[in-house]
Amino acid sequence: MMCSPLALAACASGARPPAIVAPPVVTADAEPEGIYKVGKPYQIEGIWYYPAEDYAYVQEGIASWYGSDFHGKRTANGERYNMDDITAAHPTLPMPSVVKVTNLDNGRTLKVTVNDRGPFHSKRIIDVSKKAAQLLGFYEAGTAHVRVEIDPEESMNLKNIALKKNPGEMPQIAAAPRATVSAMNLDPVPGAVNVPVRVVQPVALPPPAPPPPRATANTAQVPTKPKFQAPEKPSATPSGLYVQAGAFSEEANARKLEQRLGELGQVHIVPTTVNKKKLYRVRLGPVVDANTASALLGKVKSFGYNDAKVVRE
Repeated sequence: MMCSPLALAACASGARPPAIVAPPVVTADAEPEGIYKVGKPYQIEGIWYYPAEDYAYVQEGIASWYGSDFHGKRTANGERYNMDDITAAHPTLPMPSVVKVTNLDNGRTLKVTVNDRGPFHSKRIIDVSKKAAQLLGFYEAGTAHVRVEIDPEESMNLKNIALKKNPGEMPQIAAAPRATVSAMNLDPVPGAVNVPVRVVQPVALPPPAPPPPRATANTAQVPTKPKFQAPEKPSATPSGLYVQAGAFSEEANARKLEQRLGELGQVHIVPTTVNKKKLYRVRLGPVVDANTASALLGKVKSFGYNDAKVVRE
């Protein structure tokens, strides 16, 4: 085997020569399907996250990936997650936006569309799709050390496209307040003819009628009819009914679903052990009755969680 001068040292040591051709840059799709969303600050496991439009965002940290547990389910901005698309979840960047992810372990670079929230882990900064993890070369390892950089031009382009379709998060401009103007507060106009103002005198009202005489001992007392009071409605009390949206073997996946379903009501993560295996159940409730539970179950299933069910404790 012949060695070139550039790889002579590598051949001598048996190490792999450095790559000469840079890996290709794969660009994410440019047409968003969901709505444009930034969102309000939220708290997961005692940690506050503050979503914002940060078009100068650059950060290094750990990337992970997520796949079949969320395939076909709604993302945080309303799209359907497809683990074979080139997408990602980020805790704070606007959705959709485009970021360039560089795997610092192997030099591969990939542009992905952020359309979801996560990962909720102190040392991880981005959660990419299964396809993106394969292209970046860390599908088997599960995690990688990466650098994430937002692409301002492509991100703003996606924002404009999404807002044109659904202007739900466009800022609302409030009308200016109208002050009440009184003629008494205006200065006289120079050279204007003073027009006498007719003063209207207030009309005197007749004095109020005297109160009826108080009843004396000789006056017959007329029993007064007691006021009718409507019976108070019994307050709604929890019935022990919950809607279980799913159960996961990894807590991070349960946290992701908790954040997605937060708009539907109070969400709980209930750890349990089944056949010596740790599971994290994601539940909404408690709800007051079976009708409410059924309606909530329908909403959860509309997010793509067809295995959701009503449980009682």
